[in-house]
Amino acid sequence: MRARDAAGRPVPPGSPDAVEPVPEQALPPREALALARDLLARGRPFFAHDVLEARWKAAPPQERDLWQGLAQVCVGLTHLQRGNQVGGLRLLRRGADRLEAFHGPSYDVDVPAVARAAVAHAEAVEAGGQGPGIGL
Repeated sequence: MRARDAAGRPVPPGSPDAVEPVPEQALPPREALALARDLLARGRPFFAHDVLEARWKAAPPQERDLWQGLAQVCVGLTHLQRGNQVGGLRLLRRGADRLEAFHGPSYDVDVPAVARAAVAHAEAVEAGGQGPGIGL
């Protein structure tokens, strides 16, 4: 596994900027959410995306839109963190759209609230602000 900084950018092995990696295998749903929430709280949306993406790929079909939507919101935040506003806004909205259309098991995630927060964040960034942040 490649060494990465907090924004998910590759760094040389042994770099002081390297952060601990996340598990590559899919975690059980509630564990995946707990880890993704913690990673977001620590400003590491790239890694939250990795955790959610692994869960999405292992999820039963009726849950995939939940996990994919959450992962897209996190990768949108990653793009914004790295200065890619166009990509960030696009992924925040794409994730919000997927979440708005989701009607399945949510594991206590307030899915409509996450979708609204992603759209509000995108709108704030477009208006020149920082955005209110997004929690899962």
